Amino acid sequence: MSWETTLDTKIIDYLPNLKWLRDEPLARHTSFRIGGPAKRMAFPKTAEELIVLDGFLRELGVRTILLGNGTNVLFPDEGIDAVVIVTGEMARIERDGDVLTADAGVSLARLATFAWQEGLTGLEFAHGIPGSLGGGVVMNAGAYDGSLSDVLTEVTALFPDGVRTILVGDLQLSYRHSLFTEEPEAVVLRAKVRLNAGDKDAVKARMDELMARRKASQPLEYPSAGSTFKRPTGYFAGRLIEDAGLKGARVGGAQVSPKHAGFVINTGGATCADVLGLIEKIQKTVYDAAGVKLEPEVRVIR
Repeated sequence: MSWETTLDTKIIDYLPNLKWLRDEPLARHTSFRIGGPAKRMAFPKTAEELIVLDGFLRELGVRTILLGNGTNVLFPDEGIDAVVIVTGEMARIERDGDVLTADAGVSLARLATFAWQEGLTGLEFAHGIPGSLGGGVVMNAGAYDGSLSDVLTEVTALFPDGVRTILVGDLQLSYRHSLFTEEPEAVVLRAKVRLNAGDKDAVKARMDELMARRKASQPLEYPSAGSTFKRPTGYFAGRLIEDAGLKGARVGGAQVSPKHAGFVINTGGATCADVLGLIEKIQKTVYDAAGVKLEPEVRVIR
């Protein structure tokens, strides 16, 4: 009996309310709009559902991939022989004084909006970040001189040996890095952020200002995975790419954005192979021109 059949039976018997899709195109669930079918895709609504499902997957030795809002990933055109767990329906937010506790699937934009509505400041930088809280924790997401490391207090995650709550001092947070980038089998379940009381009008004005700056400078009208490369020490990736003469460069349907060279965009019908080909071209050209090796920020799933 195949793992798919065995798992389908377990889901029916033990998780009958779990949304469970077969051969679901990943392009429907990623901001790049690229990717073939996943053998199975699950949408748990609670941490408890996710924990039970994770137990089944470990028992069967099935490859598992966690997906939040799908904003920083690139999947292969032929799809993947795996179960993709999408956390977007784990969306609870609770307030206790100046602390917000949110599920991993809550989008950073929604969390920032919730904070503003509650009269709290500290998450304005996150208003325009398209990813989820879980993915943001893993990558210590940030923008406009703010990052999650500024406000996180603790994270609860599922590890192979069970559920643990980790305080911020032990999260190893740095630029686009956390404990979880070194622990790929760990699954973020929820996180707490500590904010401050703020003037609602001032918080909203700051959020609107940052969103306007983002719209003016970034190609939000095209599918992409956000910034394609990490910021090299002492440089800006977009400037290096532009100085190398690559603004607007194409491979198939993938293009270096004419609006912001730090973004590779899908102009329509781009494949994973197109994007990877363009990334390699950018890396080689920039290295030849400036001696700087660009490291992708986009997570490539193979």
